[in-house]
Amino acid sequence: MPTIFEVLADPTRRHILDLLRERPRLVGELVDQLKISQPLMSKHLRVLREAGLVHVRQDAQRRWYELRPEPLAEVDTWLASYRHLWEARMDRLDDYLQKLQEEEQKHDQDQTHR
Repeated sequence: MPTIFEVLADPTRRHILDLLRERPRLVGELVDQLKISQPLMSKHLRVLREAGLVHVRQDAQRRWYELRPEPLAEVDTWLASYRHLWEARMDRLDDYLQKLQEEEQKHDQDQTHR
């Protein structure tokens, strides 16, 4: 069985999850939205179901696919260790932009006083 990271590595499966984040959907809706064949969609949905990311609800002859966000907590936990890197970079970018803005204001004031 693939890991959650391997499952999420596929852009089509991420797009499916994005659509299911909005609301539960039928297979036909997903096929129409992603413009892929029904057999290929079924393959992706099986992988997502086996990874625990989606749940299937039977309603007569229809099968509704719903997002199960709980397994994404593992990904969030792993990413948490990297957030400080992004935050530090954003802080440096903010400092740099603030410095540029101050220099621009000083330059404008110097031009006004001439």
